[in-house]
Amino acid sequence: MSNDASTTGTGSTGLESSLSNMNVQSTPSSAPTDSGAAPAAAGAPRKRYVPPHLRNQPEAATNSMGAGGRERGRGPSTLPPAFNSGRRGYGGGAGAPATGGRWSGLSSGGGFSERGSRRGDGFGTWKDGKHVLGPVNERFEREMFGLPDDGMHQSTGINFDKYGDIPVEATGRDVPEPITEFTNPPVDEHLITNIKLARYTTPTPVQKYSIPIVGAGRDLMGCAQTGSGKTGGFLFPILSALFTHGPPPMPPQPPMYGRQKAFPSVLILAPTRELVSQIHEEARKFTYRSWVRPAVVYGGAEMGAQLRQIERGCDLLSATPGRLVDMIERGRISLSNVRFLVLDEADRMLDMGFEPQIRRIVLGEDMPGVMDRQTLMFSATFPQNIQMLAKDFLKEYVFLSVGRVGSTSENITQKIEFVEDRDKQSVLLDVLAAMPTTGLTLIFVETKRMADMLSDFLLYSNIPATSIHGDRTQREREYALDLFRSGRTPILVATAVAARGLDIPNVTHVVNYDLPSDVDDYVHRIGRTGRAGNVGHATAFFNRNNRNIVRDLIKLLQEANQEVPPWLEMIASESAFSSGGRGGGSRGGRFGGGRMGGGGSRFGSMASRDLRFSGGSGGSNAFGPRGAGYGGYNAGGSFYNGPPAPDYSSGGGQSWW
Repeated sequence: MSNDASTTGTGSTGLESSLSNMNVQSTPSSAPTDSGAAPAAAGAPRKRYVPPHLRNQPEAATNSMGAGGRERGRGPSTLPPAFNSGRRGYGGGAGAPATGGRWSGLSSGGGFSERGSRRGDGFGTWKDGKHVLGPVNERFEREMFGLPDDGMHQSTGINFDKYGDIPVEATGRDVPEPITEFTNPPVDEHLITNIKLARYTTPTPVQKYSIPIVGAGRDLMGCAQTGSGKTGGFLFPILSALFTHGPPPMPPQPPMYGRQKAFPSVLILAPTRELVSQIHEEARKFTYRSWVRPAVVYGGAEMGAQLRQIERGCDLLSATPGRLVDMIERGRISLSNVRFLVLDEADRMLDMGFEPQIRRIVLGEDMPGVMDRQTLMFSATFPQNIQMLAKDFLKEYVFLSVGRVGSTSENITQKIEFVEDRDKQSVLLDVLAAMPTTGLTLIFVETKRMADMLSDFLLYSNIPATSIHGDRTQREREYALDLFRSGRTPILVATAVAARGLDIPNVTHVVNYDLPSDVDDYVHRIGRTGRAGNVGHATAFFNRNNRNIVRDLIKLLQEANQEVPPWLEMIASESAFSSGGRGGGSRGGRFGGGRMGGGGSRFGSMASRDLRFSGGSGGSNAFGPRGAGYGGYNAGGSFYNGPPAPDYSSGGGQSWW
């Protein structure tokens, strides 16, 4: 018996020693004492376990873990008064955000008399009728604005002075005079500060006119060439008005048992999730340190995360029509407080079949009528259906045309090459070999299958590439775009899903591997380069399958002062466009003589490839070791005659879908 007792005591002592080393207090009832005193009464309170990350902290800090093991900051008693007052759109009631979270700085003012700041996130407040700026957030500035020598944060380009000479036509009653620089007035002083952080020095042609037009309270229908600064054209005047006049009064709303309805002041509709995400990122830049909270909702993403986002604040909402209708039906968004309505890429939204949803949002919900809001529509083209939409949605609007409606930019050097389908892969390698080493390349194809096949072919040729199309999940698409934007994967193969609206800095080359059947789509595709006055290059592979757009293509080339190949004019002049007629296919070198050389090229001579993409089996290149990101491709060989495409999800290193 004594041996058992001795063993037990020794074991307890060893356990106590271990717990002591871990800074864990044992229960009094089982703790032996050196003096041999009797153990504590059975009913004595047990000391609770203190997690390692909360040890050696003041008692007040550790007490946030209340009875029942609730997580820190979840107790309703810790919520500031603003959350418990039933204030619309910012938490309140059950399920409100935690005090230690993003909205910990919210003050207790009711309604919109005082708009609180999130702790450390760079947001300000609207207090007592004044705009109180938030604190400087250096991390946010590095993330959103980059460094002065950061080439991935593109602002104005080398041809911007020439770009300012593009003809602009503004028609309507009492059109305000355009501005020539960002000054106060009409631009809010704080917005000018954010514009300078983004290193925008001169307004683009569309911004010179849109800022005073919108600032005067007029509706606007804008047609501008792709990449002309349309996003800033509507964000700048809208944000100036919000910063100056503050938030509108909020209508009362009944209790929703913890769920909060958002009442945005600005609604921006766009056709694709990529475009609304891009607009949202721009809005985050220019609302920095202000009271305005931007939010974004789009299909293909998890609904719960987007609902939580709009609950934290939703003054400026960027949305795709389908997801917005879904949230309206759920009772989570009201349009009754919309002061500014923006339809970006309106022609594209109609092409994608969104007209019923758009008309429901604007005319069938609780949005203020056309006389009680400002409406801005932007489109690269102005077909009949867009004119009808403008008639229904806008009042006495100013029509703004920057350059020819639906035209291409002279900053883009366009080259049309005759390439048969069977030769496209080989010619593409030559084109990539001839391009400079800097910048990003965007390749457009017509089908999802071709997007995957072509990116696989490039990877197998030791050229880093990825693809996006409609069958990719939202997470996959965002990951691919992130790789592309950052330059880690400098070539992106895309279907039409990325053809419009995406503003990816540093895209220097666009390749139309498959030409579209409509010349307007061609305009939007090549508009991904040469943006905001920067110089870009566009290459198109043409053969007789594309002869339906040959006349429009020639017209566009002539208007942009681009070279028109003689063989293209010959095809256009053929009366029957027969396959036996003379075309450009018999012209010896597809690019004016032979294969392009590798001197100073992007990927070097494709026979041996640049050293970044060559080397022996198992070698490495500038984009990481083989098998560590590109499925372990072997050097050389043809993709279609070689081994089957590797499984990117199982390769060592990062996953490729």
